[in-house]
Amino acid sequence: MHATEFAKLWSKLSKDYKGVMDEALAPSLTESQLVVLELVAEYGKVKPSDLLPHLATTPAAITTLLDRMEKNALIMRERDSVDRRIVWIQATPFGEQEMRRGIEIRESYWNDTLHRISTHNQQLLILLLGKLANKPAAPAPDTEAVAAGTKR
Repeated sequence: MHATEFAKLWSKLSKDYKGVMDEALAPSLTESQLVVLELVAEYGKVKPSDLLPHLATTPAAITTLLDRMEKNALIMRERDSVDRRIVWIQATPFGEQEMRRGIEIRESYWNDTLHRISTHNQQLLILLLGKLANKPAAPAPDTEAVAAGTKR
């Protein structure tokens, strides 16, 4: 198997990417904040709990992240008009501007990196990484029975 070699290469590439992003996004944006701004742009407005599946962190850390983003005028929080327990997150105009800047930085990095291999190999790499990232979950035991119209 090639697990060790893959792990070393993935680690090197990830470290390089993180270093470039951290330096280029500073001082007004972090990579996690960019992810939040992209989700807000995609969905219009989101609740903090909506961010959990997209960030490798805890609910408490998301609150801290959002506090920092609000302090830096990247987002604004708004209570739901019907249920005051719900807090909606929206990007500010400055947050939208910083998101566009972050996307340009990320695309520039990946364009420069991917330029080292042919277009065909880029497509192949994306296909293969997609297969790794979207590993299908094993069906639940009763899923097949329900699909077949039988019950166990």
